Amino acid sequence: MDELVLGNKKLSSRLFTGSGKYGDDALIPEIVKAAECDVVTVALRRVDLDKPSGSVLKYFPRDKILLPNTSGARTADEAVRIALLARAVGCGDWIKIEVINDQKYLLPDSVETLRATEILVKEGFTVLPYVTPDLSVARRLAEAGAAAVMPLGSPIGTGKGLSTLELLKILVSEIKLPIIVDAGLGAPSHAAAAMEIGCAGVLLNTAIALSRDPVAMAEAFKWAVRAGRQAYLAGLCPVSDQASATSPLTGFLR
Repeated sequence: MDELVLGNKKLSSRLFTGSGKYGDDALIPEIVKAAECDVVTVALRRVDLDKPSGSVLKYFPRDKILLPNTSGARTADEAVRIALLARAVGCGDWIKIEVINDQKYLLPDSVETLRATEILVKEGFTVLPYVTPDLSVARRLAEAGAAAVMPLGSPIGTGKGLSTLELLKILVSEIKLPIIVDAGLGAPSHAAAAMEIGCAGVLLNTAIALSRDPVAMAEAFKWAVRAGRQAYLAGLCPVSDQASATSPLTGFLR
């Protein structure tokens, strides 16, 4: 499988997993192992800043890339503050920007997200911003130096899949950065579909955490992402409105 390059890292897996909503954080190592992912996200508000090693971080495998997110931030300034705190407590210089001040639909604030990205890129972070799939916003994020663009498939935690499919296709076509679908995926088939259109990866949490068997579901998503990527590289067959026989019958009875 081809590698994904983000920042200065080469990733063998295109599946990113979250670490929230599990009934027991001790499940995290098993989830990560089953998913065979390279990157795991964590909300900084779940980290004990006085003793990070004794918080949820103790369950994170040391050979994985930690991707703190700015969950809870409502402005760019709050997101920047969270990112700097994350780096100060040893979480590294990768950051997923989440700026959300809409508490009903939990849709990201594109203006504040762009501003936070501009600031944190200058601070030396590898910035992965979570946004709505808007072409103009994605272009500005690319100009600002984001390492990837992370558009939602559908609103956070809904499990509805790729409600934004046509918009995602536009981003894949027009934006040179990796497009990583983040939020709203509910089934492995959703992840495979995202990969089939050329998305560089998917990030998910709820679909695994709230399944009946999270470890088995993590493995299912692993295979779905790999299958979707391989299908994209192989090239899907053309779509047609007209039927076409697999074995033409012309001359068969002569």
